[in-house]
Amino acid sequence: MQHTFRAITHTPGILIWRIEKMDLVLVQENVQGQFYESDCYLLLSTRKAGRSAYYDIHYWIGSMSTMDEQGAAAVYAIQLDEFLGSSPVQHREVQSHESSLFCGYFKQGIIYKSGGVSSGMSHVETNTNNISRLLHVKGKRKVTGTEGMILAKDIRDRERGGRAEIGVIEGDAEEKTTLLMDIMTGTLGERPAKLPSGTPDEITDQEQMAKLTLYHVSDANGPLNITEIATSPLTQNMLNHSDCYILDQGGMSMFVWKGKTANKAERQAAMTRALEFIKLKGYPLTTNVEIISDGGESALFKQLFKDWTVKDQTAGLGRIHTLGRVADVPQEKFDASRMHVMPEVAAKERMVDDGSGKIQVWRIENLEMVEVSSEMHGYFYGGDCYLILYSYDVNGRNNYLLYMWKGRHATQDEVTACAYQAVTLDQQYGGQPVQVSVSMGKEPRHFMAIFKGNMVIFEGGTSRKSVSEPEPPVRLFQICGSHPTNSKAIEVPALTASLNSNDVFLLKSQSGVYLWYGKGSSGDERAMAKVVSSFIGRGLSEEVMAEGQEPNEFWELLGGKGPYASDRRLQQVTLDHQPRLFECSNKTGQFIATEVTQFTQDDLREDDVMLLDTWDQVFLWIGNDANEVERSESVMTCQEYLRTHPGSRDPDTPIMLVRQGFEPPTFSGWFTAWDSTKWSGGKTYEQLKEELGEVTLPTKVESGSGGIESQTVSEYPPEMLLYKQTGELPEKVDPANREKYLSDEAFEAILGMSKEEFNSLPPWKKTNIKKATGLF
Repeated sequence: MQHTFRAITHTPGILIWRIEKMDLVLVQENVQGQFYESDCYLLLSTRKAGRSAYYDIHYWIGSMSTMDEQGAAAVYAIQLDEFLGSSPVQHREVQSHESSLFCGYFKQGIIYKSGGVSSGMSHVETNTNNISRLLHVKGKRKVTGTEGMILAKDIRDRERGGRAEIGVIEGDAEEKTTLLMDIMTGTLGERPAKLPSGTPDEITDQEQMAKLTLYHVSDANGPLNITEIATSPLTQNMLNHSDCYILDQGGMSMFVWKGKTANKAERQAAMTRALEFIKLKGYPLTTNVEIISDGGESALFKQLFKDWTVKDQTAGLGRIHTLGRVADVPQEKFDASRMHVMPEVAAKERMVDDGSGKIQVWRIENLEMVEVSSEMHGYFYGGDCYLILYSYDVNGRNNYLLYMWKGRHATQDEVTACAYQAVTLDQQYGGQPVQVSVSMGKEPRHFMAIFKGNMVIFEGGTSRKSVSEPEPPVRLFQICGSHPTNSKAIEVPALTASLNSNDVFLLKSQSGVYLWYGKGSSGDERAMAKVVSSFIGRGLSEEVMAEGQEPNEFWELLGGKGPYASDRRLQQVTLDHQPRLFECSNKTGQFIATEVTQFTQDDLREDDVMLLDTWDQVFLWIGNDANEVERSESVMTCQEYLRTHPGSRDPDTPIMLVRQGFEPPTFSGWFTAWDSTKWSGGKTYEQLKEELGEVTLPTKVESGSGGIESQTVSEYPPEMLLYKQTGELPEKVDPANREKYLSDEAFEAILGMSKEEFNSLPPWKKTNIKKATGLF
């Protein structure tokens, strides 16, 4: 065993083995992503989080592989799982039906090759030129064969050692590339009169994926016994540590969960049980299966449950909650200077800064924006809608967040007007603001940080001067939070039943303010309550009391003494959920969210709307070239995503709209090695063709002078190119290379050098020059 897996070094990355004569043989790195149809493979993915290593084991089954090889692959997967302490997540992958996670390891795509070890074929030798094969390029995110020209370039550079030449034949321009067509027909034969239409890309049915059924699995009494336990929503306490379970996700994928104290034979037979279940249900044998160990659950598995908690999990700003105990620890200092130097900190803290920037607040009144005076900042009424524009400076550049706060009792007309006015305000600032939709009571952390603890949410009413409502004689507020960046006061019914021993409450009457400290409240919560009290009380006398020491007047104001929630909560904190990236589309008339695994900045496509889910908030990233339907319906798309999520998501989860090029660090921090200059370097289809180089075959398409016809680039006056947004440029201009459309004279006058001198510069220097001259 040790000898077989000696290549494992526990460093992040992937290792791949091929089953050769029932033994494991390590696959060289330069051919990873190429799979023989007659073979089976084993893949180990290692990733690090802090000091811990996490593993995923995949065994891949070729469509022409033998049952013996498939069995060997499954056995080796079990052995590797045991070698790594039974902590990895196991996956069964079938050719052409690979999971998104598996495909995510191969950003250039997967290549299927004919033959394999069992058929006597060995790997294709580098620089071998006498091989002809036709590859079907399929898919968008889960690409098999990789994308056309990039695939061709990959085969040329890696497989053929850079010695092959590439020709591009456009589907509607075959007659223009006669010699290339002659080569193709010589290999493939003549083209038929009518080409068959291709099979459509597989579409994940979001509604179907939201259907969950949990089964208990046992073979204690002989044959396999499967009992349905529950359907969605699922809770963690349904899983018993001494048993095994199957979670069926609408027949499209399934999970097998192995309890810690289940017997070894039962745990080792998990994949076998899953395959038996698939046959029993009549599902296709290509159904994706994931084997989960108790305590080593994947982020995807945990997100299928309504609440997933971990004992002794540290969370928040320095407070640790353990089962049956509440303890205070020193408050961590919030260091705003780290936010932009270390975007990953900003992302995890959900903060672009410490909230000390400038704010403007407007209330929607008669469907128009009316500015709210500074002394009323922090007061929010449930009958109103507000717009809050927050501006902050990063390296001399203004950045903006535009919050849209919607009161629970605001009219639909006001909610609609709030969204409309947000668009108007957004346009005034050149489309730069990051838009954040906030539902009453679901305020994100940075929103609260802006008001530094001085934030009060009134259940109803309005601050509009045109509506005069008398102040209720008694108001009760629940104080939530333990730090200026996460505190607010929320109005609750002024009744004894509203109290809770775990929290701090503020009772306001016409004569004064009472601060009530529940037995389970912390010192930090009590300290923040003092801050909020001075903001709500505004000069009224204040009386502080501990639970059990209330004066009679306190109970009289609440309508008399009575029962309320007084049990000390068993404190457990929801485990941080791993961020997940999705490509969103409703072009087919049906909402589709395709997950992008192992995601990087390169996965943000400029012609798409992407959804980044960090669980407690959702980002919608809108590419510059996303179509108008996707742009206008992006929020509805996000709401649909939350509605159909199998984990019973909160529909009021904050939604942040981010435009390409204006990403705040709370977004970019989730991506490793974020490049803020990336968008200027995007390459068009024509540029990719140019990169491949010219084919050294003579062509029959010639100019009148007898030379080879060359493509000409139209020239435009500088005023049509400088300081223009993408949508303002002439139709045929490539936004990333607008300098190419200047005349030689205009080019030298603007950039101070010739085109030849400019083209010899490194890419980063070109980008800086273009930024400085308005050509970016």
